[in-house]
Amino acid sequence: MTSPPDKTLRQKLYIILFEAETVKGKVFDVILLVLILASVLVVCLESVPELHVRYLPLFRLLEWAFTVIFTIEYFLRIYSTPRPLKYVFSFFGLVDLMSIFPTYLSLVLVGSQYLLVVRVLRLLRIGRIFKLTRFINEGQVLSRAMRASATKILVFLGVVLTVVVIVGSLMYIIEGAESGFTSIPVSIYWTIVTLTTVGYGDIAPVTPLGQVLASFVMVMGYGIIAVPTGIVSVELARSDKKIATTRTCPNCHQEGHITDANYCYNCGYKLQQ
Repeated sequence: MTSPPDKTLRQKLYIILFEAETVKGKVFDVILLVLILASVLVVCLESVPELHVRYLPLFRLLEWAFTVIFTIEYFLRIYSTPRPLKYVFSFFGLVDLMSIFPTYLSLVLVGSQYLLVVRVLRLLRIGRIFKLTRFINEGQVLSRAMRASATKILVFLGVVLTVVVIVGSLMYIIEGAESGFTSIPVSIYWTIVTLTTVGYGDIAPVTPLGQVLASFVMVMGYGIIAVPTGIVSVELARSDKKIATTRTCPNCHQEGHITDANYCYNCGYKLQQ
């Protein structure tokens, strides 16, 4: 019986970059998430006038360092996948491109580097690391529902925080310091207050575009409480199902295949074992 051939460099990179079932894949994803958080924090702090004046050279250096790292990662993903165009035009492929493009755009368009907050969308990859607890076929329905709901609610809160950062950044660009939106952190604070329907009223948009965006945030705030309740209710009524993993189809880049799947449920492509 012949032993299976060793994986090529592209195959090894693919497993590390696109899947989190191996130790190396999980370590890579954790490092990537830390870098994403750090890069978003740098962009937010740079928008604070006092810090901008004092630490601008440091912010610029860190910004370019993060961009170079993410650029290398982006091209390694293109190199390692069997279907590069599928990745490039996939959701995460477009997000990865948008996370590095604003820095290069800032060379010709001043101020566009603040669009780097789009990098927070890449935090959606956190679901590749923190997965649902495996369920057994019987016993403790309530405990099972709470565990599953806790993870989904955390993901939901992650999406809410993503929206908060993006909307806060847009309000900072639209309204500016003249309307009280003196920095991205202040704008994020306004977004949280508005989204939770608290509405202190200490800051308010004055431009028509800002008021339209504020109206959208207000309406969206009414659905915030309903989503976690629905998640728990669904988990209580859900029957046993096989657990999906982070296995990614090399052909269509669809994630979420069960452990013993041989073919992609989306396109039928034979999965790597």
